[in-house]
Amino acid sequence: MPYVITDACVKDFVCVAECATSAIAPSFDDSDSGTASQVYINADECIDCGNCATVCVHGAVFAESDLPADKAGFAEKNRAYFL
Repeated sequence: MPYVITDACVKDFVCVAECATSAIAPSFDDSDSGTASQVYINADECIDCGNCATVCVHGAVFAESDLPADKAGFAEKNRAYFL
């Protein structure tokens, strides 16, 4: 089950640096990092290691199976970023 980033994301890019597979985008130096409202996890590349959730002090990252009901739409929002 992949991890999902929700609207609590403050785009501090800590999770991007800790991702074992570079599944989180945009990174700090990507051209759209200034305009993206948050960072997103590519579900196809996520290996469920949990590094991102461990370092996020804002509580923005959840295993998809643990998403609160009011945050369920963020699973699709993360997927849509990579389409």
